[in-house]
Amino acid sequence: MKQFLFFVRKEFLHLWRDKRTLFILFGMPIVQIFIFGFALTNEVKDSRIAILDEAKDEASEAIIHQLEASLYFDIEKNISQQTLVKAFREGKIKLAVVFPQKFSEQLQHVNAAAIQLIADASDPNVATTLINYTSAIILDYQNQIKGFQKFPYAIKTEMRMLYNPEMKGSYNFVPGVMAMVLMLVCAMMTSISIVKEKEMGTMEIILVSPIVPLRVMIAKMVPYFILSFVNIASILLLSVFVLDVPINGSLVLLVAECLLFTMTVLALGLLISTMASSQQVAMLISLMGLFLPTIMFSGFMFPVENMPLPMQVISNLVPAKWFYYIVKNVMIKGLGFQAVWKETLILAGMMLLLMTVSIMKFKTRLE
Repeated sequence: MKQFLFFVRKEFLHLWRDKRTLFILFGMPIVQIFIFGFALTNEVKDSRIAILDEAKDEASEAIIHQLEASLYFDIEKNISQQTLVKAFREGKIKLAVVFPQKFSEQLQHVNAAAIQLIADASDPNVATTLINYTSAIILDYQNQIKGFQKFPYAIKTEMRMLYNPEMKGSYNFVPGVMAMVLMLVCAMMTSISIVKEKEMGTMEIILVSPIVPLRVMIAKMVPYFILSFVNIASILLLSVFVLDVPINGSLVLLVAECLLFTMTVLALGLLISTMASSQQVAMLISLMGLFLPTIMFSGFMFPVENMPLPMQVISNLVPAKWFYYIVKNVMIKGLGFQAVWKETLILAGMMLLLMTVSIMKFKTRLE
């Protein structure tokens, strides 16, 4: 144990003496939070929406048929008021269209009727786009009616934005920035830790030391794990006090999930370090090989459901995707562990697999 602590102390000293590394570790989260102060608007298609038709009359069926004919939506009809909230919590639907009772009767006799649109605004860009698409289809139906009737009809839409009533873009990019920063910083820093020993000629010292490979790997991870906790705290503080993004769920659960993701990314960085031949190669793999998948496949900027099926399968291999879902559900939606346990198990499985493979590769290198 004493040898392990000395090894950890050595890693801390190496890290503390490298001022550029410290700048990246502590400067990147703050810079990214302010750079990504806006979210990109993307086209939305094949989004799953629910129809709650309490009228079941001619007018409601006509509007539903027009929604089904659109390429933007995947309609779920068999839903009730009791299962509507559960479907939103589980992320099965993005929008609900609610027709009140006697919808057609009100339209014919009062010349006015209301349709309620309920959107999941944890992703404000998607919610806004879905609301606009649905409103345009309803407006088109209204214009068709006016062409055949002498008296004016008016269909009003009532909107409710769940989880993000003010439609702030920061509600979407804060979880994405957390995933991106932790992925890049942790993986990039640990990816050069072992290959650096080889280039500096200190690998021979490790070879003759009595410390076992598992302790070496853990000792390499400890400094970055502690510093990542500081990064997590700084991101959360900036999110709450600067960007006004609330933590609606459990803070303990959120921090625990962040630390689990950090361990997963550190294991991935160590795996890259055991396989790379030089620090430049390790840095290139960790930077270019992880940055683009994190941006493309995490769901942060581009909805995963819009991608072709092979790309959706590939996205399941990106740890940032599962962490992004966890942070959004816990931090924005205020859900508990029962809503994110599957993603948590996937991250834990990835962490164990990456750690096991890293240790095996490191043993092979020592031999």
